[in-house]
Amino acid sequence: MTLVQMQPRPLDATAAGRTVADAMDSAGPQVCDDMTVEVALSVMASARTGHLLVCDDSGLCTGLVTQDQLTAARDGSAYTDRVRLRDILGDRGPVTSPVTSMAEAGQMMRCSHVDALPVVDEHGSALGVLALAR
Repeated sequence: MTLVQMQPRPLDATAAGRTVADAMDSAGPQVCDDMTVEVALSVMASARTGHLLVCDDSGLCTGLVTQDQLTAARDGSAYTDRVRLRDILGDRGPVTSPVTSMAEAGQMMRCSHVDALPVVDEHGSALGVLALAR
């Protein structure tokens, strides 16, 4: 009988080579940026999700809104029923690519203080969402 010495595998060995494509969830509901906050909250509730991908009129992903962001906007003193998603998104939010490493995406999320990132292709179309595990 021959003895074989086993080396324990580091826990982060598989994570080092992982990309966003390996960990992203499906895109889920996508809405147009001219949608009002109230309608977006209704869509979010009926879809039973905590976020919506927001696209412009040409179908390009412009960001992601969360229920917390929408609720804060609705509860703000400047809120009217005419406030649209593009009004609360401002500039295009952070997005990531499916070929981005998980380490790079994690750094981007920490720097941007977000819990989820839209994953877009080279044309700007939404492919999915990378979200922190809860």
